[in-house]
Amino acid sequence: MTAKVSYLRFMTASQARMNTSQIVTIDFDDEMVQTRKLLERVPLDEAHRDYKPHAKSMALGRLASHVAELPSWLKFALEAEELNVAADFKPTIASSTSELLEIFDKSAAEGRAAVAAATDEDMMKTWTFKYKGEPVFSNVRTKVIRSFINHLVHHRAQLGIYLRMNEIPIPGMYGPSADDGWVG
Repeated sequence: MTAKVSYLRFMTASQARMNTSQIVTIDFDDEMVQTRKLLERVPLDEAHRDYKPHAKSMALGRLASHVAELPSWLKFALEAEELNVAADFKPTIASSTSELLEIFDKSAAEGRAAVAAATDEDMMKTWTFKYKGEPVFSNVRTKVIRSFINHLVHHRAQLGIYLRMNEIPIPGMYGPSADDGWVG
């Protein structure tokens, strides 16, 4: 109870009345706006699609597609008790920027709808991520959903580096970028 009380000190009165899914939706919506701005700049032409800054890195097309699909993983976490990614998920690789944005828009809508419909009881159930049938991690859905949003932000940052290395201007995420004229 102590953690909840200290957290409430930083919330507005209206936020204190929100359920967990409403609070998560605020962060989700903000990150989706920022993610779409970056994905709009991803060139998936032949000159860029297979670009890798390192041999162990994902190719630009695969990374951008992963970022576009990640919002729908919230739906996976809320509609089932586990995901065996090797058996239950087949990634899509976009072949154009417009296809990438279609994948993202669908994924973001699915993820948001799943979170918005979730009850506090749904959010407190345990969810398990498996790879080739072996558990990788289990946790309450609230933690899982936050980790998926953080995972998306992590890969979005990687994607920004790929774009920077290809001389593609980066939009500001949490304020202006150097390409917006920011001098820090």
